[in-house]
Amino acid sequence: MRIYLFIFILLLSTTAPAQTPPSPARPASSAAAGPNSIKPVGIIRGLSDSALLDIVQRQTFRFFWHYAHPVSGLARERDNTVKAEYYWDYINEAESEPNFSKHTFGPEACAIGGTGFGILSTIVAVNRGWVGKDTALKRLVKIADFLAKADCYHGIYPHFMNGATGRTIPFGRLDDGADIVETSYLLMGMLCAKEYFNGNTPLEKYFRNRVTEMWSVANWNWHGKSPQAAAGSKAPPSTTAAPDSKAPHSAGSDSDKFLYWHWSPYNDFDMNFPVYGWDEALITYVLAASSPTHAISRELYENSWVKSASWKNGKEYYGIKLPLGNFEYGGPLFFEQYTFMGIDPNNLKDDHGIDYAEQTRNHTLINRAYCIDNPKKFKGYGANCWGLTAGDSYKGYVAHCPQDDRGVIQPTAALSSFPYTPEYSMQALKHFYYDLGDRIWGEYGFADGFSESKNWYATTHLAIDQGPIVVMIENYRSGLIWNLFMKIPDVQTGLKKLGFTGPRIKN
Repeated sequence: MRIYLFIFILLLSTTAPAQTPPSPARPASSAAAGPNSIKPVGIIRGLSDSALLDIVQRQTFRFFWHYAHPVSGLARERDNTVKAEYYWDYINEAESEPNFSKHTFGPEACAIGGTGFGILSTIVAVNRGWVGKDTALKRLVKIADFLAKADCYHGIYPHFMNGATGRTIPFGRLDDGADIVETSYLLMGMLCAKEYFNGNTPLEKYFRNRVTEMWSVANWNWHGKSPQAAAGSKAPPSTTAAPDSKAPHSAGSDSDKFLYWHWSPYNDFDMNFPVYGWDEALITYVLAASSPTHAISRELYENSWVKSASWKNGKEYYGIKLPLGNFEYGGPLFFEQYTFMGIDPNNLKDDHGIDYAEQTRNHTLINRAYCIDNPKKFKGYGANCWGLTAGDSYKGYVAHCPQDDRGVIQPTAALSSFPYTPEYSMQALKHFYYDLGDRIWGEYGFADGFSESKNWYATTHLAIDQGPIVVMIENYRSGLIWNLFMKIPDVQTGLKKLGFTGPRIKN
């Protein structure tokens, strides 16, 4: 969805807590004080690098632990309320479009992909002892049980969901059903949790069974269509979850099909948005190829992802080669973060000659080099203040990147790059925490973004930005999530099918 937003937008010394003031609409935390309550801290001077990382990870995790929806346990999309009939109304404020929406998008709105990131963060929290294993498992069972009865379309979940009712919250007029990319983030989290909670207790077995069921019914093939078939007849409207199908949605050779991002029981494939490369959705293809029941073919992957005009790059920027992606300077940094929360890019190659360690590191280095170069002369940019990616802006929501640079830094961009640029990411972290902490550090970690040129500092936090901070710092420190995800047998099968090789992939 984030690249979908990106294309659309392009076209148009103190120890006192520096708390982010809560929005008037922000509900109370869902986790009561107790042994599994995580107390926020302010700016603490003189920390070792390791202690600083502990604090940042732990406080950022509070977004998922203390701010999760109290009914379902799902991750809320954001901790403020915006005006929107559809979410696009808020996003388009960035383009100075008037927004007189009477409805709001607030604490009821939960993010399916963000929930997957929250599940990964919960594994980190248990492993580091911030919360108890049994308590965390009960939270995950709560989520899994809720999703078992929530809206789902051929096993694929919507982008946004009401955290109390399980009903779909439409993203847009046509985007009111399945979102295959957000579902892949959810399942990345669920599968890792299944791997981590591998004991013989009844509750662990129950949870694993729930995840297995969810994984088995996700019909990735339903989203594989030829362009002609995608423009064909619509399915009848339904107010309930669509039934699963044992057969692909369209017949014919997979060499002429695309994998489509959205499907709706009301609008079929009218969104008409294939999952092209290069962007944040490689994980979608890997999981779709890994499915034990509804796996896509290698041919579909090649036709829809690899052969797309936006997959390959090969240019140099600031003397750094960028293997993939047709956006100048590589686009927003979440391209290199969402997928690689689970997939370890180190020593990962494919049979098209792509080195994914080179791709992830070089894109990050180019993004930083651009911020140091600072061609638009924005205040604050530099070697210790860099990172352009999607997030809240001083108006609306923007997929910030060198091609759409508005002077806004998202802390998640540099912090979620720790596995690729540890020295430079630490440099940025210390600047954000020690120098800007009185403006951007709060109860859920760093605020979503800031612009020194505009003297604007967000008071918001987003699930999709907080989650990667916790997980990618952990992958840098211990490789925990990589170790879990990369050893899953189904994932091994999918990676091999798509032509990936590396020391973690067994022959």
